[in-house]
Amino acid sequence: MRRSIALLTWFQRRVRASDAMFILLAVAIGSAAGLLSILQGALARTMQHFLFWLPSDTRLSAAPALSVPILLALPVGGLLLAGFSTLVRARRRRLVDAVEANALHGGRMSLGDSLVISGQTILSNGFGASVGLEAAYAQLGSATASIAGTALRLRRADLRHLVGAGAGAAIGAAFGAPLAGAFYAFEIVIGAYTPSALAPVAAAALSGTLVAQLVGAQPYLINTAAGAPIETHHYLIYAALGAVCALIGIALMQAVTLVENASRRLPTPDWMRPAIGGLLLMPIALVSPQVLSAGHGALHSDLALGVPITFITTIFLAKSLASIISLGFGFRGGLFFASLFLGTLIGHIFADSLALVVGSTVIDPRNAALVGMAALSVAVIGGPMTMAMLVLEATHSFSLTGAVIAASLVSTSLVRELFGYSFSTWRLHLRGEAVKSARDVGWIRTLTAGSMMRRETAATPADMSIAEFRRRFPLGSTSRVVLVDGQGHYAGIAIPPMAFAEHLDVEAPIASIAIARETSLAPEMNVVEVMHAFDATGADELAVLKPDGSVLGLLSEKYVRRRYAEEMEKAQRELFGET
Repeated sequence: MRRSIALLTWFQRRVRASDAMFILLAVAIGSAAGLLSILQGALARTMQHFLFWLPSDTRLSAAPALSVPILLALPVGGLLLAGFSTLVRARRRRLVDAVEANALHGGRMSLGDSLVISGQTILSNGFGASVGLEAAYAQLGSATASIAGTALRLRRADLRHLVGAGAGAAIGAAFGAPLAGAFYAFEIVIGAYTPSALAPVAAAALSGTLVAQLVGAQPYLINTAAGAPIETHHYLIYAALGAVCALIGIALMQAVTLVENASRRLPTPDWMRPAIGGLLLMPIALVSPQVLSAGHGALHSDLALGVPITFITTIFLAKSLASIISLGFGFRGGLFFASLFLGTLIGHIFADSLALVVGSTVIDPRNAALVGMAALSVAVIGGPMTMAMLVLEATHSFSLTGAVIAASLVSTSLVRELFGYSFSTWRLHLRGEAVKSARDVGWIRTLTAGSMMRRETAATPADMSIAEFRRRFPLGSTSRVVLVDGQGHYAGIAIPPMAFAEHLDVEAPIASIAIARETSLAPEMNVVEVMHAFDATGADELAVLKPDGSVLGLLSEKYVRRRYAEEMEKAQRELFGET
């Protein structure tokens, strides 16, 4: 036992001190994340093949027409999901995903939360709901990293990087695209391109992808080639496609929220929402099974076959509606995988519409489909370089990748300007979290008024006369005096030099010249909220009060801004791997 503890302690020290050991740890985490992704994907597909009577080589969204009895799996799946969620939510604790963990909790994640999210996502996808498995992949990959890093007592910055590496490895394994997985880690989970994380994240993504290949998994990589060569003027056209995708992406994210709010107002128990959603999906799936699951099978089929624009438009509208209903009625999953399919449809529609207007082909429909795929995914999840690398690894076309980057940058810029959130951070925003990316802002929440204040032990009665106040607090004795009323409640702050002005009535109460009587701070206010309070009042010092109005302490603006600057500098040092 002692030998095991000594070995663990030695390994902890080596990982914290050695970049090489940290990279080896990332490789192990990436391998585990890749294997977990393959297992989750296989489980969901097995459920689909059993429930929908699919041939072994057919994905659900590429299946032939399905009958109504078979489609009853959708509402049944909704009921099972509700039962599962009811059982696991006995804890009544909010579930934390990788983005929230890295942004607010320094990379710390719960194994229980992650298993619940994974289970809900697999059930939703396995029973055919129009959601992707990326939430399950990234969740277990990042949770594996978080648990290992916490056990090894990694520093906050290192733990965040390892969590990103685990999520990136999981996505890289799912797509068979290590570069896309690595950039997913940087852009979506870590929130920045950090030099100190470059090697471990890349190593994790490579190991996850290699493990997936070794076990013979079929990745979601888009198996297609680029179309006609990209000409210079095409970049402007693809930039316009990026703008269209941005607007559609914003509409899609807001539509999910509107439907979710509407479904919660239905006069039915909350646990029935997924089953109702499953019933609503049935007539849409009768139009075409392409709307079911994440849509990878349909994506490959539509890219390979030349289909008319009317069919593509119908499938686009049906798939959008199916995704909105699935997420709005409580199925668990993400929009990333679905947005890939929807983006290809938008690209096709865009290219075909241009051809109809001009009278001849302007841009290659296959190229437009891939650019649309990337641009819509960027609008929904962020990560322009993630999608650029995905297209590059799929087509090996640098010219097409350049067009993807152009469209993706337009898309992400418009979404940031008009909306400000990706789908994951938008969901956090609706829960009241001011998070716009996975950048580490957790320290802001821990730096509170209560932790920064100096304790106030001697409050002064507000009804004390100015004459008595002068005797008790002569000039130079103190800079601020907190006043309280007869019930011990805060009544303002008195500044001794103001009490010595010649024109004052010395028999008047000191409260008559008190400042900041109506403005105070709560101990739980974070440093940003505190600075906003100082800006709004123009005060140099403010009192920190308990909920009952009694005084806890004083806080000066000068000290608050110094502490904020110190923490910002510390965060920057951690970001770039400095000591």
